[in-house]
Amino acid sequence: MIGKKPTITPIDLILLAGIGAVGAWLIYRATAQAQYHWNWQAIPQYLLRFDESTGRWVPGLILQGVLVTLRLSFWATVLAMIIGTIMGLLRISRSPYRNLLGSGYVALIRNIPVLVWIFIFYYFIGDRLLPALGIDRLAQISDGPISWILRFFLDDPSRLSIFVSGVVALAVYEGAYITEIIRAGIQSIDTGQWEASAGLGLTRTQQLRHIIFPQALRRVMPPLAGQFISTIKDSAIVSVISIQELTFQGMELMAATFFTFEVWLTILAIYFVLCLTCSLLVERFELKLKTKPHRA
Repeated sequence: MIGKKPTITPIDLILLAGIGAVGAWLIYRATAQAQYHWNWQAIPQYLLRFDESTGRWVPGLILQGVLVTLRLSFWATVLAMIIGTIMGLLRISRSPYRNLLGSGYVALIRNIPVLVWIFIFYYFIGDRLLPALGIDRLAQISDGPISWILRFFLDDPSRLSIFVSGVVALAVYEGAYITEIIRAGIQSIDTGQWEASAGLGLTRTQQLRHIIFPQALRRVMPPLAGQFISTIKDSAIVSVISIQELTFQGMELMAATFFTFEVWLTILAIYFVLCLTCSLLVERFELKLKTKPHRA
């Protein structure tokens, strides 16, 4: 029945126990066959460590990667929202040229593997675009308030150009999916809303701004929030251009310590916690949207 609260049945518990047992057996077989010796006590120092020079607890390599992943995902999502909104409006434009531009962008980006796109952008576009914008000059800042602001909101100034390149590349890729979300949200509004607003003498821009877009925004917020979760997962791909996010730090740590299972299981758990937390927040947000009365 629709709206009925889901309940956990004995079959669900049996299935969950079976999946857990199979996973535990696979891990056991993999480690036993390789005669692997677990060393979990070495992992906490890579999450949080005590710096004797400053007398403070500071993030370890893995936690540093988590912070970079969150910054990367946040800024990529913000930029992707801007790109997706603009392209989404072009996709519904009456002008065939604007429509072609929006459609071409979506068709181009969504039919290119994300790994190939990252390499193309980094080596052919970012290598020319970022120096023209003066990003490289910020890398020369090593101290002062500007350096602190860059480190807090973005990344270390010495790695800023690579970080910005990864953000823009990821944003352009995610923006193609947000474009379709925006387009579908706008086109889901009943045509009667268009006709009624046109009858009031509103221009198309005024229709979109005051009537259509507020209603569409209510419908597209849940999938947009879900797209942010996808961006967190997709951000792992930029490790190939040496952005020191979570996956990159995991590869570096594994190569240095040979704690293969410990490192990757820890990173798996971190990604799971991040994405699950965002999923629960999105679920609560969707419930609020459903229960919140709609204003005409």
